[in-house]
Amino acid sequence: MKKKGLALAAVVCSAAMLLSACGGSGSSSSSSSKSTSGDKIITAYSSEPQNPLVPGNTNESEGAKPIQLAFSGLVTFDTKGNAKNEVAQSITPNANSTQYTIKLKPGWKFTDGTAVTAQSFTKAWSYTANAKNAQKGSSFFSTIKGFSDLQKTDGLKGDEQLSGLKVVDDKTFTVDMSQPDSTFPIKVGHYVFAPLPASFYKDPKAFGEKPVGDGPYKVVQWDHSTDIKLVKNKDYKGVQPVKNDGITFKIYTKDDAAYADIQSGQLDVMESIPAADSKTFRTDSSVQPYNKPGSVNQMFTIPSDLNHFKAGTEEGTLRRQAISMAIDRKGIVDKVLNGLDKPADDFTSPLTPGYKSGLKGSENLKYNPTKAKELWQKADAISKDTDPFTLAYNADGGAKPVFDALVNSINNALGSKIAATNPMPTFQQFRDAVGNHSIKGAFRSGWQPDYPSAENYLFQNFASGAADGNGSNDGGYKNPKFDALMDKAYAAKDQNEANGYYSEAQEILLNDLPAIPMYYKNNDGVASTKVSGFEMNWQGEPVYGELVRK
Repeated sequence: MKKKGLALAAVVCSAAMLLSACGGSGSSSSSSSKSTSGDKIITAYSSEPQNPLVPGNTNESEGAKPIQLAFSGLVTFDTKGNAKNEVAQSITPNANSTQYTIKLKPGWKFTDGTAVTAQSFTKAWSYTANAKNAQKGSSFFSTIKGFSDLQKTDGLKGDEQLSGLKVVDDKTFTVDMSQPDSTFPIKVGHYVFAPLPASFYKDPKAFGEKPVGDGPYKVVQWDHSTDIKLVKNKDYKGVQPVKNDGITFKIYTKDDAAYADIQSGQLDVMESIPAADSKTFRTDSSVQPYNKPGSVNQMFTIPSDLNHFKAGTEEGTLRRQAISMAIDRKGIVDKVLNGLDKPADDFTSPLTPGYKSGLKGSENLKYNPTKAKELWQKADAISKDTDPFTLAYNADGGAKPVFDALVNSINNALGSKIAATNPMPTFQQFRDAVGNHSIKGAFRSGWQPDYPSAENYLFQNFASGAADGNGSNDGGYKNPKFDALMDKAYAAKDQNEANGYYSEAQEILLNDLPAIPMYYKNNDGVASTKVSGFEMNWQGEPVYGELVRK
């Protein structure tokens, strides 16, 4: 998902293993949910979500925070990224991963008291996949049979169903794939695959203001630009910990104000560190610090149709590579981020299963100002570019020092007036501008993985099927050779074979540079000294359910 500010486990359950034995049993689920409860509400840092709180239409981190707490899907992930069955009793593939049989655990309910059934999943998935409904998570369903039929908006009403989904009974359904998809059993851990109650279809807009889910917490109020309040779901019976009485996400426009509130005990937890505090937070006695390697890749995206940077053209490729080589990533990490993060050399992360350093083209992510200027001059010989290269970002997330440093590095290498920043006041305004393609330049991006696979970084950000509003390919990049390699990875016999195709696909990206990877963000954050149980998960988010007031 798109990260506002922005460790995977190396071992993940395979399709064949992701059965009831891989996930928690009914008895273990029950005991987990009955952990000792706190008697306080935990307050957490956030910004205003971009959209109403609908799982299938959310692809950014601020909306994802409450959604992930309010909804449970077929599987969930522990703090290390290991898949565990949640609503699913079992997920059983056929021999070549072209069909899955899914059985649900009994007794699961939404917070309005209605039952979670097989149709709660099939109808929700079809709604999200249906292009008529214009859901941002549509591309996640692209390998299910019937997806392409739901992309032809002419004649669609919005209630048509994916032909690959078949309800067997209230607790069983099957999923026929249009192609093999070995990542499906972990992909369904993403919240876009969450079930929806009947009340959603009656009034989706009202639902998004106060969603009804089946997760460990339930949303009770969203006071826009102030806070989002969730309370413990006392009927939750899953495997996630719930040790407090609720979570209130307090909405900030300045991360330094949130940090000050952590210090004074007015806020309990935040998952980022203001640049001004990045050097001292680990020794700050007024907070509980956290800093470990993470899985978030911070980038900026250059739209594929940007004048003088058009993807697939000689001039565009030269300029993209020149910009990338003009960035002193190590200098920015060391001086601006105080060494907390690591310069990126690919489009995933070192903690992603199958990560491989030294890929062909990774030299384009190395600081080389001499080569950068040479490439820029070659591009100018094709067509002189006199417009500034602008970099847009949201000003409420602490990104200003990084983007100021980016511009300085580019201008030092290529010329004093080549690059300029384009700050936008809030995350919501920034994401809206990205979504409606009104930004005439590069823009801040990044990826916080939804499930532990290179496929999540690559397909969702760069495949043709994730462009045009169907996913998170906001730059509109399309390359048939890249798409073909992703298809081969889906059909791979095992994860090692799939990882080989992912590496080949990355080499195409490292040449074309639809986005420019900057650095891998550590999982860093702080908590008030008034709470216990503070840790961060494989996605770089606090484990909210473990937090308890002392």
